[in-house]
Amino acid sequence: MLPHRTTLTNRIVTASFLWLPLLAIACHLFEEFVWPGGFAQWYRAYPPGYSVTVSVRFLVAVNAVFIGLACLPPLLGKTPRGFAYWAVVAAIAAANGLFHLRATIRTGRYSPGLVTGMGLYLPLAIVGITMLLRLELVGFVTVIQAVLIAGAYSGWSTWRHGRHAVVRGANQTAPKEPQP
Repeated sequence: MLPHRTTLTNRIVTASFLWLPLLAIACHLFEEFVWPGGFAQWYRAYPPGYSVTVSVRFLVAVNAVFIGLACLPPLLGKTPRGFAYWAVVAAIAAANGLFHLRATIRTGRYSPGLVTGMGLYLPLAIVGITMLLRLELVGFVTVIQAVLIAGAYSGWSTWRHGRHAVVRGANQTAPKEPQP
């Protein structure tokens, strides 16, 4: 990195930048569980036509892991590793925002977390990761890895959720996707 870039980077990427994903997560969890709240109940009825067992313990564990991951960038500071973790957290958050959008469209019902998912998570990821790339604080490969990690996390979550889906009014497991 060029010396003049370092000065510019220090002015643009302050230590508070590293805390932004954690702040966004706090706002998102507030929307999901406090006001307007109701995410756990909503999630138990998703996808439409199925009932899903979702324990409070599971929701707390998943969110605690995400919060812990979001604490890494500020703890690591303005280092390559700190910025890389920032990109991972932002990518996971963006994937979560897209989940809320898709779920709202699919059900025709507001998914608690939609507002912060689309209004905070998605812009934070797009603007923040673009800025990190332009300032050469992360490389393209790091961003690809962050997106792949976010996709893997999202895929695992969907798979786990589907394993617990039961057709409403029956004791049958949700139908599997047709095999070609």
